[in-house]
Amino acid sequence: MKSKQKRYQQILLDLLQQWASYTPVNLSEAEGLVIADLQRGHFQLVRIGWRGDAFVHNTIFHFDLKADGKIWIQANWTDVDIAADLVSRGVQKNDIVLGFQPPCYRQYSGYAIA
Repeated sequence: MKSKQKRYQQILLDLLQQWASYTPVNLSEAEGLVIADLQRGHFQLVRIGWRGDAFVHNTIFHFDLKADGKIWIQANWTDVDIAADLVSRGVQKNDIVLGFQPPCYRQYSGYAIA
Protein backbone atom coordinates (compact mmCIF):
# COMPACT_ATOMS: atom_id res chain seq x y z
CA MET A 1 0.00 0.00 0.00
CA LYS A 2 2.82 2.41 0.86
CA SER A 3 4.38 2.17 -2.58
CA LYS A 4 1.02 2.87 -4.23
CA GLN A 5 0.53 5.87 -1.93
CA LYS A 6 3.96 7.25 -2.86
CA ARG A 7 3.34 6.62 -6.56
CA TYR A 8 -0.04 8.36 -6.43
CA GLN A 9 1.47 11.27 -4.47
CA GLN A 10 4.05 11.74 -7.20
CA ILE A 11 1.41 11.51 -9.94
CA LEU A 12 -0.65 14.20 -8.22
CA LEU A 13 2.37 16.44 -7.66
CA ASP A 14 3.50 16.07 -11.29
CA LEU A 15 0.01 16.83 -12.58
CA LEU A 16 -0.33 19.92 -10.38
CA GLN A 17 3.17 21.19 -11.27
CA GLN A 18 2.33 20.83 -14.95
CA TRP A 19 -0.86 22.84 -14.54
CA ALA A 20 0.87 25.43 -12.33
CA SER A 21 3.34 26.13 -15.15
CA TYR A 22 0.53 27.24 -17.48
CA THR A 23 -0.31 30.93 -17.67
CA PRO A 24 -3.96 31.49 -18.57
CA VAL A 25 -4.49 34.39 -20.97
CA ASN A 26 -7.07 35.99 -18.69
CA LEU A 27 -4.83 35.61 -15.59
CA SER A 28 -1.40 36.59 -16.88
CA GLU A 29 -0.65 38.43 -13.62
CA ALA A 30 -1.57 35.45 -11.42
CA GLU A 31 0.69 32.68 -10.19
CA GLY A 32 -0.11 28.97 -10.00
CA LEU A 33 0.76 27.56 -6.57
CA VAL A 34 0.90 23.87 -5.73
CA ILE A 35 -0.13 23.26 -2.14
CA ALA A 36 0.56 19.77 -0.80
CA ASP A 37 0.13 18.30 2.66
CA LEU A 38 1.81 14.94 2.14
CA GLN A 39 1.22 13.85 5.73
CA ARG A 40 -2.56 14.28 5.49
CA GLY A 41 -2.96 13.61 1.77
CA HIS A 42 -4.25 16.98 0.53
CA PHE A 43 -3.20 18.41 -2.85
CA GLN A 44 -4.35 21.66 -4.45
CA LEU A 45 -3.55 24.00 -7.28
CA VAL A 46 -4.39 27.58 -6.40
CA ARG A 47 -4.16 30.52 -8.76
CA ILE A 48 -3.39 33.75 -6.93
CA GLY A 49 -2.57 37.26 -8.13
CA TRP A 50 -4.30 39.98 -10.08
CA ARG A 51 -6.64 40.39 -13.01
CA GLY A 52 -6.34 44.11 -13.64
CA ASP A 53 -7.40 45.75 -10.38
CA ALA A 54 -9.18 42.65 -9.04
CA PHE A 55 -7.45 40.26 -6.66
CA VAL A 56 -7.74 36.60 -7.72
CA HIS A 57 -7.58 33.59 -5.42
CA ASN A 58 -9.05 30.48 -7.03
CA THR A 59 -8.76 26.79 -6.28
CA ILE A 60 -8.34 25.09 -9.64
CA PHE A 61 -7.91 21.49 -8.42
CA HIS A 62 -8.29 19.83 -5.04
CA PHE A 63 -7.43 16.16 -4.54
CA ASP A 64 -7.38 14.07 -1.38
CA LEU A 65 -5.34 10.87 -1.24
CA LYS A 66 -7.06 8.71 1.36
CA ALA A 67 -5.43 6.05 3.57
CA ASP A 68 -7.11 3.32 1.47
CA GLY A 69 -5.18 4.53 -1.60
CA LYS A 70 -8.12 6.19 -3.33
CA ILE A 71 -7.78 9.62 -4.90
CA TRP A 72 -10.82 11.79 -4.26
CA ILE A 73 -11.27 14.59 -6.78
CA GLN A 74 -12.86 17.28 -4.60
CA ALA A 75 -12.70 20.14 -7.12
CA ASN A 76 -11.94 20.54 -10.81
CA TRP A 77 -12.66 24.04 -12.09
CA THR A 78 -11.45 23.32 -15.63
CA ASP A 79 -13.12 21.78 -18.65
CA VAL A 80 -10.58 18.93 -18.64
CA ASP A 81 -11.57 15.40 -17.66
CA ILE A 82 -8.94 15.24 -14.93
CA ALA A 83 -9.99 11.73 -13.88
CA ALA A 84 -9.17 10.46 -17.38
CA ASP A 85 -5.84 12.30 -17.15
CA LEU A 86 -5.10 10.49 -13.87
CA VAL A 87 -5.90 7.15 -15.52
CA SER A 88 -3.53 7.96 -18.39
CA ARG A 89 -0.82 8.64 -15.78
CA GLY A 90 -1.28 5.21 -14.20
CA VAL A 91 -4.03 5.60 -11.58
CA GLN A 92 -6.53 2.74 -11.57
CA LYS A 93 -10.14 3.79 -12.30
CA ASN A 94 -11.31 1.96 -9.16
CA ASP A 95 -8.93 4.19 -7.14
CA ILE A 96 -10.59 7.43 -8.28
CA VAL A 97 -13.65 8.89 -6.56
CA LEU A 98 -15.44 11.91 -8.02
CA GLY A 99 -15.96 13.57 -4.64
CA PHE A 100 -17.68 16.59 -6.17
CA GLN A 101 -20.45 14.32 -7.53
CA PRO A 102 -23.39 13.47 -5.27
CA PRO A 103 -22.93 9.92 -3.89
CA CYS A 104 -26.12 8.70 -5.61
CA TYR A 105 -24.64 9.53 -9.06
CA ARG A 106 -21.14 8.09 -8.58
CA GLN A 107 -22.27 4.59 -9.57
CA TYR A 108 -22.76 5.88 -13.12
CA SER A 109 -19.34 7.58 -13.40
CA GLY A 110 -17.23 4.54 -14.28
CA TYR A 111 -15.02 5.31 -11.30
CA ALA A 112 -15.10 4.23 -7.65
CA ILE A 113 -18.21 4.93 -5.60
CA ALA A 114 -16.25 5.68 -2.41
